[in-house]
Amino acid sequence: MHPDVEKVLLSTAELKNKVTELGQILSRDYAGKNLLAVGILKGAMVFMADLIRNISVDVQIDFMAVSSYGASSKSTGVVRIMKDLEQNIEGRHVLIVEDIVDTGLTLNYLLEILKAREPASVRVCTLLDKPSRREVDVSVNYNGFSIPDEFVVGYGLDYNEKYRNLPEIYVLKKEVYQK
Repeated sequence: MHPDVEKVLLSTAELKNKVTELGQILSRDYAGKNLLAVGILKGAMVFMADLIRNISVDVQIDFMAVSSYGASSKSTGVVRIMKDLEQNIEGRHVLIVEDIVDTGLTLNYLLEILKAREPASVRVCTLLDKPSRREVDVSVNYNGFSIPDEFVVGYGLDYNEKYRNLPEIYVLKKEVYQK
C-alpha cells in the first residue's frame, strides 16, 4: 500500500464488479440509441475506459476537461472549461461519465452547458458519490458507490496530480492534503 494512504476504501474486485454491473444497466437503457459517453478529464478516464468495455451497445466517446479544484482538496466553486467537446451533441443521447460527484457545483454547470446544446437526453454516470457534501441539487442517474466524506485517490482520482495510477480507491492521509 502507498505510504500516503490511510486505507483501502474500494478494492479492485469491488470496482470491477460495479463497473460490470453499470455496463450491463447502460447497455439495457441505451439499446437502440445513439449513445455518446462524455468522460470528464482527468479523473474519469480510468473508470470510463473500463466502463465502455462493459457496454455492449454502440457507444462513441468524447471528453471534456473542467476545473474547480486546482491544487486544493476543496472545490473553489468556480468552474472553468479547459477542453470542450469535439462532437456536436444535438439530438444525441449523452452520458456524462464522472469519477466523483461531491458538492455538485461542477456537474450542475456541465449539465446546464450541455442541455443548452439540445441533446436528445443527458444523463450522469458516476463512480463515486458523496451526498453529504452536496451544495447543489443534481441528479445522478447511475451511481457506483455512495461514499463517506473522506478524501479519496486512486483509480484515476488524484490529489495535486498524484495517485491516479493506484489500482484501488484509497482514503488519503489527512497530513498529505492539510499541509
